[in-house]
Amino acid sequence: MIRVRISRIENRPLKVTSPEGEILQEILGHQAGRAKSHSLAEVTIPSGMSSAPHFHQFSEESYLILSGEAEMYINQVQIHLATGDAILIQPGETHQIINQGHDDLVFLAVCAPAWHPDDNFPTQKA
Repeated sequence: MIRVRISRIENRPLKVTSPEGEILQEILGHQAGRAKSHSLAEVTIPSGMSSAPHFHQFSEESYLILSGEAEMYINQVQIHLATGDAILIQPGETHQIINQGHDDLVFLAVCAPAWHPDDNFPTQKA
C-alpha cells in the first residue's frame, strides 16, 4: 500500500533560524511526515548571510538552488552556485554556503538519512 503524506508550508513543525541568518524549514523529516530514511527542507539565506561551516558524520546532503546565487565552500574548495544548480555533499565534507547576491538565496536540501541536530558538527573553516 502506498500512503502519501503531504506537508503544507504553513504547517511545517520545524523552523530553525541560525545566528548566521540561515532559515531552515523542514518539509519532510523526523518531525514533518515522520520520514526516517531522508529529509527535505527549504532553506532561505538572506543577502550577505551564510550557513555556519560544519559537517555531518552520517548524512549525505544534496542542494537544489531555487533562486539566488551563492558561493559554496566544500573542504576549502570554492564553488559558485546559481538558480538551477544542484550539488552533492558527502558525509565528513566540511561545507558552508554564503549568499553574496542581492536577493534571498532559496534552496531545497535533501539529507539521507534524515537530518538530525546530533549529526551537525561546527568547524572553524569550510
